Amino acid sequence: MQKIGDNKELCVIVNIKCQHKIQQALAVLGQSGQVFTVKGKSKHDVIISSDSDTCHITCICVLPDGHVLVTDNINKKVKLLNKQYQVICHWVASTTPWCICQITPSVVVVTLDDDTIHEVQFLSVETAQLVPVRKFTLLHVCRGIADNQGDLFVTADTALYKYTLSGKQVSKLYDDTSDFWTGKKTRAFCSISFRMFIMNLIAYLLNIPLSNFNSKKIANIDLYKHGDLYNDCHYI
Repeated sequence: MQKIGDNKELCVIVNIKCQHKIQQALAVLGQSGQVFTVKGKSKHDVIISSDSDTCHITCICVLPDGHVLVTDNINKKVKLLNKQYQVICHWVASTTPWCICQITPSVVVVTLDDDTIHEVQFLSVETAQLVPVRKFTLLHVCRGIADNQGDLFVTADTALYKYTLSGKQVSKLYDDTSDFWTGKKTRAFCSISFRMFIMNLIAYLLNIPLSNFNSKKIANIDLYKHGDLYNDCHYI
């Protein structure tokens, strides 16, 4: 759908929240020396007539029925695509949407964030419609989001938080203020299974074991050491 070039600040990680696919990927990641190879890709136009700017996709969520949700960051929209990757409906957000994840077969959550608004919005996916259900407000920046067994994990610019579905903050799991946003320690988007993998905007991967959580077990991996894996990403 979109190719990100050398502008590191615009690089984003693609989140596909199919649990069995994630578990398969994590199983391979656990084996040192394993490399993923792209077998193919396709490009699709997801621009709609009401868009005021170039479409900038920051997150992707694949639903059980094969439909796809994308967050269009610049145009402040969440778009629903059919199996042919055609836009069949959209929802206009109050501010910039960053990340999206599925919590039930028909409900997803989206992080909305700017200088003054920090919200998690619940959307119901109903017969080619996106219906806002409820939302809760956070007291900090919210970028990435992922669900694990009813817990929401939210990333800020430097920190990782755990929330309940009702919006209660359970804990701050991790915080690293040694740098900000474009730096090595910035936390951006996450994927959840037995472990959590969070990538920043400059190609560093934070690996967090969810069972028996211990901050000393966190591994920070420099992806550049393994080649230019993140600086030239594709949405496929």
